Amino acid sequence: MRPIDCVRLHREQCLIANGERHSAIDLFAIGQFMTRLFILFQYLIPQHVLSRCIGYVARSEIPWFKNFIIKQFDGIYNIDWSVAVRKEPEQYVSFNDFFTRALTDDARPLTGRLVSPADGLVSVTGDIKHQRAIQAKGHDYSIPQLLGEALPESFNNGSFLTVYLAPSDYHRVHFPQQGALQNARYIPGALFSVNQKTAAHVPGLFTRNERLVLRLTSNEGDYYLVLIGAMIVAGIQPFWQPEPFKAQRPIDQPMQALAVDQGQEAGRFLLGSTAILITQANQNWCVTPGATIKMGQTLVN
Repeated sequence: MRPIDCVRLHREQCLIANGERHSAIDLFAIGQFMTRLFILFQYLIPQHVLSRCIGYVARSEIPWFKNFIIKQFDGIYNIDWSVAVRKEPEQYVSFNDFFTRALTDDARPLTGRLVSPADGLVSVTGDIKHQRAIQAKGHDYSIPQLLGEALPESFNNGSFLTVYLAPSDYHRVHFPQQGALQNARYIPGALFSVNQKTAAHVPGLFTRNERLVLRLTSNEGDYYLVLIGAMIVAGIQPFWQPEPFKAQRPIDQPMQALAVDQGQEAGRFLLGSTAILITQANQNWCVTPGATIKMGQTLVN
């Protein structure tokens, strides 16, 4: 190859490389812009009005309509019907009934002394520091503010784990350990999305959103289980009542040391959200952020 041809080839390769680099930068910039636009949209919209409208649709018991919605949802998310007790859309009263569907008894075996309370994605794990927990990279939050009460000093060296439930996941939340339920606190709040992008851009996201805080004592160490509401979530329904909480006023309900078993249902989301586990004991987590887990899967070594 002549020297001049080598120069031309090198120049062409440089132009191609620069073009690819600029294309990657452009795509990244577009992605960042769309994320900021989505966050701004959440600040501006009437979150509870939107959720009530979605909730109205999800509660519809019109057979052809609810069957159509369920089948469309299945087409998008490829639902695993094999583990559901009821395996046909026609067997569900409404979309909400389908979304909070029960699984077969052997679908989620309990495999450790402290297990995942829900199906989902592990978004963060860590140790409590100065009564704060990590929300996402660059963001943390006050645990007392999350709980709506002072964090006992015995939790100062404890740990936390957050599970994000995507729309395709099983949406019942279960107790990760046997214990006694001492108190339940419902805290009304905003309904921001709780996906990773929003968690990385909305300060104090989990302390802003609607949530149910369950405080338990256990021979293995006390813990809190917190169910976080989110955008278009039509409600958080605890196991002791047939309807979700109404987003109107706080509720502080003593539970009289009610005995609960590991794997027993704690509550359910009427659309996707997040569960946070805060433990008195310092945990050696055997799962890492980004891992997909199932309810009943062991969390500790």
